[in-house]
Amino acid sequence: MTVYHNSLDTFYRSPFGSLPVSTELRLRVSVGNEHLPHHVDLRTWDGTEHRYPMRSLGSTHGHHLYEAIIMTPATPGLVWYRFELFDENHSCTLYGAPADGIGCGVGVQGSGEGFQISVYSADFKTPEWVREGIMYQIMPDRFYHGEGTDALLKTKTELDIHVHEHWDEMPMLHVGENADNAAADFFGGNLEGIRQKLPYLHDLGVTVLYLNPIFDARSNHKYDTSDYMHIDPMFGNEADFRKLCQDALQLGIRIILDGVFSHVGDDSIYFNRRGTHGKNVGAARDPKSPYRKWFTFRHWPDDYECWWGFKTLPNVNEMDEDYRRYILNGKDAVVRYWLRAGASGWRLDVVDELPMAFLRELRCAVRETKEDAFVLGEVWEDASHKVAYSELRSYVIGDTLDSAMNYPVRDALIRFLMSYQGATSIVHDLSCLAQNYPNPFLFSVMNLMGSHDRPRILNVLAGRDGNDMARADRANLKLTQEERMMGILRERLMLRYIMSIPGIPCIYYADEAGLEGATDPFCRRTYPWGHEDAPLLEYYRNMIRLRKENQVLRTGYYAYFAPCEDVLCVIRYNHDGHDVFGNEAEPACMVTAINRSSHPVSIFLLREELHGATRFLSDSGHSYSLNAGGITIPLPGMTGITVSAVEFE
Repeated sequence: MTVYHNSLDTFYRSPFGSLPVSTELRLRVSVGNEHLPHHVDLRTWDGTEHRYPMRSLGSTHGHHLYEAIIMTPATPGLVWYRFELFDENHSCTLYGAPADGIGCGVGVQGSGEGFQISVYSADFKTPEWVREGIMYQIMPDRFYHGEGTDALLKTKTELDIHVHEHWDEMPMLHVGENADNAAADFFGGNLEGIRQKLPYLHDLGVTVLYLNPIFDARSNHKYDTSDYMHIDPMFGNEADFRKLCQDALQLGIRIILDGVFSHVGDDSIYFNRRGTHGKNVGAARDPKSPYRKWFTFRHWPDDYECWWGFKTLPNVNEMDEDYRRYILNGKDAVVRYWLRAGASGWRLDVVDELPMAFLRELRCAVRETKEDAFVLGEVWEDASHKVAYSELRSYVIGDTLDSAMNYPVRDALIRFLMSYQGATSIVHDLSCLAQNYPNPFLFSVMNLMGSHDRPRILNVLAGRDGNDMARADRANLKLTQEERMMGILRERLMLRYIMSIPGIPCIYYADEAGLEGATDPFCRRTYPWGHEDAPLLEYYRNMIRLRKENQVLRTGYYAYFAPCEDVLCVIRYNHDGHDVFGNEAEPACMVTAINRSSHPVSIFLLREELHGATRFLSDSGHSYSLNAGGITIPLPGMTGITVSAVEFE
């Protein structure tokens, strides 16, 4: 029996993708005429099983069509569906999603896995400034040491730390407890330094700053919080933070803070394992401490639950009432206090470590405090059906996160550019995410290239990330001239594509300057002020300008396609005078194509793919006109191009 359904094709599933609650949905399946079933049922599952008989639509082109029209549930959540084909003896053949389990694409006969539908809240909205923006991630210690702040470097001299004499030195690798890097060396970057560099960031085109943790902590990365209510003194103080937010906002730049709420540092005022804060302060020093309930001791005080086994990071009980009051619900709770101080949102570290109920409370607290604040989660997989600790978690339905870090797209583009995977399968991967993510979520995803958790993107794309080397040797890793040239060519391709797809592009500090570096701590080198790669920096400026000058690249409809295995394309367009959010918009159509091969390729776009456009201009000034039913665009090797429609039918 030949059976076919494609959840990416609106002939078989309409409307496309994720849907609001209580929305009509049409599903179709085709069966080869050589052996028709007695009847076909659509089976759905949303926690409860539902069955719908499918009506026959007759035969066409050697296949018989069956159709069912259903309503999505009235409550947000995930729905899974499959087709069940019965013969006259009531024997059943199941037809579901592909064996890869991602819940979309062309089904495989005999699979019982369901195709996924993300059903989201009808009032799910995300801040407009996010999807309109350009994000820039900063590790404060490594960005810039503000003039007039030399005294800040002396604020933690009592700790066993190292302060670098020279800004351009290599970060230190000091393997300490649990074989983790001690992260105890500092360069002196601070909030005042960021404030003094706001003109640079504004000129680059940045509108959102995501800061790695800034609260008091022992390490240089600050993911081991000591006190949520105080800025780390090496970075400045609350007045410095408020001034940074105020001055940034005057330039149209918003600040997002990093919230580390699944664990704290063992040196925190809450735990105080090292005794830094006194003999009778903290859960590890005082069995009657008010913070004792925050932690789970198997044997007090030295055996306790900690994050991934790191004794320096004791886990907190997020659902403890006092902890939730302190972080979320109190008048001056952490997430509320710093929003009032000037922040515009929170990026949540290791969000899958946080209970869903905690996240729902957090989202409510954020929205109550600042209506247009943003909640971003660190999710490394498809955020619509993340499984953590054997629990299925959907972050896309409008009750927890606004959006997530888009590691899946980052990883897919790396696989494409490094020739690990062809364009056709990349289009499938991108389309799967687009199907599973509601538009409010999809258009707010953080489309990153680099981050503090990965080797520098230039090294990754040059094929020299250092992961095949001993940790101590990675400090000496330097790309050859040929490797660097290849890495930059690929980085330019990746940047162009990131700037052309839905979501907010994010630049990890100094990637635009061409900084190299293996994995932590060497991906966390200081910004090379005065030694930037000028051509690469200018390319970043141009790509940011291209996105900011073309509304269709930010809120237009989209379609991914692969003219051949070496070329990846995306078309952005407005439809019937509107963008994807229903706002009135002028006719527009833009096409971005990137060619990973060293050979020139010509791509041909059919007339019906161009949404009424008849002539295009590239960002380099070349003109392409409709001819023989489409347009032909030549694409040199290792080159990307973006063309914009300038004439319409």
